[in-house]
Amino acid sequence: MFAIRISFALWIALMLIACNAPRVAPPPTSAPTAQPSVAPTTPKTNLAINTAPGATNRDVTYCTPDRIAQKMDLLYPAKLKSDPAPIAMYVHGGGWTQGDKATGAGSLDVRAILERGYVVASINYRLAPQHKWPSQIVDVKCAVRFLRAHAAQLKIAPNKIGVWGGSAGGHLVAMLGTTDASAGFDVGEYLDQSSRVQAVVDLFGPADLPAMFSASARATGQQIFGATSRDDPILVKASPITYISKDDPPFLILQGDKDKVVPMEQSQILHDKLKAAGVPSTLVIVKNGGHGFAPDGGAISPTRTELSKMIADFFDQHLR
Repeated sequence: MFAIRISFALWIALMLIACNAPRVAPPPTSAPTAQPSVAPTTPKTNLAINTAPGATNRDVTYCTPDRIAQKMDLLYPAKLKSDPAPIAMYVHGGGWTQGDKATGAGSLDVRAILERGYVVASINYRLAPQHKWPSQIVDVKCAVRFLRAHAAQLKIAPNKIGVWGGSAGGHLVAMLGTTDASAGFDVGEYLDQSSRVQAVVDLFGPADLPAMFSASARATGQQIFGATSRDDPILVKASPITYISKDDPPFLILQGDKDKVVPMEQSQILHDKLKAAGVPSTLVIVKNGGHGFAPDGGAISPTRTELSKMIADFFDQHLR
């Protein structure tokens, strides 16, 4: 186990500062408001979705956990390269306590992915401390099931779903990639659908929570995960590495070498354990990359544009 640990409270504070990237999104063209019911298995509904080339659908309700509507934006590429189209789902960061579907480091990749002909779903999810873990992964999994349940109406391929996310969002997409229904996070709506995905891009996400958090983090651990100490079993259950198996989808892991919020060792641990299980995994270390790939000590390499291209290339490799 790596010895590098940081104060949980300091880590959360740094993460919240680092994840406030500018909004990058096209102007809205429609705003559907269809809201699924809270039945365990929800029947498919006719959604008011504009699937025309270049269309943007704001604040589509995908699930209603605890009767709280969770929203996603659905963006359609200007040029469809296949019908139905593959879809990439973005999960924002923010220390599990803040953030928005139109912000975060990964929002900078939306344009490049749309240009490759993917439909893009960008989602919100319940946030701590009002909603403790596992609310976040429960919502993210419900979003995947929603997309799969409505694939025909959305004109997407139900078995070509990729995900990407940064920081806390990176942690959540890694959990999507490594957990199946047996982990216990598939609850709520659309339970006749799978929440498994076919490709994962993890941008500097925590992977081994006990290895990251110091024993002095009791208050913050309680606030987000309900943990009473660094050794609390819930942190193991909330760690992507706990669930790795040989049938996991391919991973692309991008990590800054000067990230002081999520140490580089976190991505190395995840990569090594995926490879050991026989899962295809590529780890790219970004030189001079701080958290969110903010330059630290010089220009980052690969550049941010090159990183977006890597993500789009990875999705092309595994979703086409």
